Amino acid sequence: MVCTKCGLPEDLCVCQTIAKEAQKVKIGLVEKRYGKSMTVIKGIDTTKIDVRDLMKKLKSKLACGGTYKHDEIELQGDHRDRVKEILIKEGFPREIVEVI
Repeated sequence: MVCTKCGLPEDLCVCQTIAKEAQKVKIGLVEKRYGKSMTVIKGIDTTKIDVRDLMKKLKSKLACGGTYKHDEIELQGDHRDRVKEILIKEGFPREIVEVI
């Protein structure tokens, strides 16, 4: 298959790499009911990056539950530092990933 944006084959497509560099990702912590904490990831452009696939990878690597709603990825527990390192390994530049 050929990418409709850049015209390259999908295995050589650079659209997601470019999209990852043009964002500002913020990782924060929110307290939920009964004292439970939730890691929230905001600022990922959903039109250019497969957020569901990214969420699946995060949940698998962190061994936690989570969901995607309101343009945010929510992960159960406090995983801020580990999420930052995983996002950097997935191709997001270190400068754009911010832990709040």
